[in-house]
Amino acid sequence: MTVEHAVRLMGGAMVLLSLALAHYFSQYWLWFTVFVGLNLLQSAFTNWCPAMSIFRTMGLKDTGSNPTI
Repeated sequence: MTVEHAVRLMGGAMVLLSLALAHYFSQYWLWFTVFVGLNLLQSAFTNWCPAMSIFRTMGLKDTGSNPTI
């Protein structure tokens, strides 16, 4: 798995989790969905988000360094 795939996976999982939490507990969890969306939006322009740094520290490689995936 690459950093880019992990970021997409984590972003999608966080959106689904926050929607479930909003449905079962409190509508305020939708603000977490907004945060995730804004973070993904800014990362599209800057090519950086905190999760990318964490995944690189965990040993995941960038897409360019592993052309077979």
